[in-house]
Amino acid sequence: MSDQHRDLVLVTGASGFVGSAVARIAQQKGFAVRVLVRASSPRKNLEALDADIVVGDMRDVASMRAALRGVRYLFHVAADYRLWAPDPADIERANLEGAEATMRAALHEGVERIVYTSSVATLKVTSSGQSADETSPLTADQAIGVYKRSKVLAERAVERMIANDKLPAVIVNPSTPIGPRDVKPTPTGRIIVEAALGKIPAFVDTGLNLVHVDDVAAGHFLALERGKVGERYILGGENLPLQQMLADIASLTGRKAPTLALPRWPLYPLAVGAEAVARFTKREPFVTVDGLRMSKNKMYFSSAKAERELGYRARPYREGLKDALDWFREAGYLSGK
Repeated sequence: MSDQHRDLVLVTGASGFVGSAVARIAQQKGFAVRVLVRASSPRKNLEALDADIVVGDMRDVASMRAALRGVRYLFHVAADYRLWAPDPADIERANLEGAEATMRAALHEGVERIVYTSSVATLKVTSSGQSADETSPLTADQAIGVYKRSKVLAERAVERMIANDKLPAVIVNPSTPIGPRDVKPTPTGRIIVEAALGKIPAFVDTGLNLVHVDDVAAGHFLALERGKVGERYILGGENLPLQQMLADIASLTGRKAPTLALPRWPLYPLAVGAEAVARFTKREPFVTVDGLRMSKNKMYFSSAKAERELGYRARPYREGLKDALDWFREAGYLSGK
């Protein structure tokens, strides 16, 4: 790649969790940084950035063409990362239409290289605990819930544009990021906050792959520099049971680790009730039907391909957990709620 000190990059979703980490690394590497945000997006994660802030809508091609003018590299990180919404179609519109419009605009504007942020939600997992890799993609009808379905549809749309329109995109599939600047917070960030406050006395038997958000962001730049157009790369960390994650949070916060394992079936009526209440409050419920359905499988993944082809490495997951707790504490999320 040429002298990156004058290369302009656009990061969508830079006000969010992963996007802000990507934008920070872009700045550290000396790129000229432009970020796209919605008018309603919180700006806290942008305060320390020396970036050109553009207000726009990733679902609108004209808006995206304006944002992409003069841009050499695009990181399309923006996504609606909710497992539930009052209108589920909002999630699909944001993730599918946003990806399609942004990629079309990038083609129009002649962007040289794109890193498209997908998700491990597009890959098949099982209850056995075997780690999934890039060779096991989901179809839309196999996906549980509107978030996973939307990400599958969006990834397939990007793949079609790579094949049919020569879209110069590399796809990355982050697992479950944790760490600082989780302002919303994400569904996993909510678990960390609630557990740190002593509000999760029990758990279900499931597992997940946790990775420091800054390692995910670093993986985006490895994909930009070394990734093959049309390939997908899992950017993950450590596989572990939910019980272990909760025990580690308890250890780091001086609380007693939960030891009560719950069967799922009694939780479904609770989830249905929580979703009914959420339709009035408009606040995402902590327990959802789709979340329970997903938890039947252990969400374990292998980053071996990214390690082998990109030189990707992830630090121990507990460092991300500690950084998340430190940030949540400093930001006031853990103060007597």
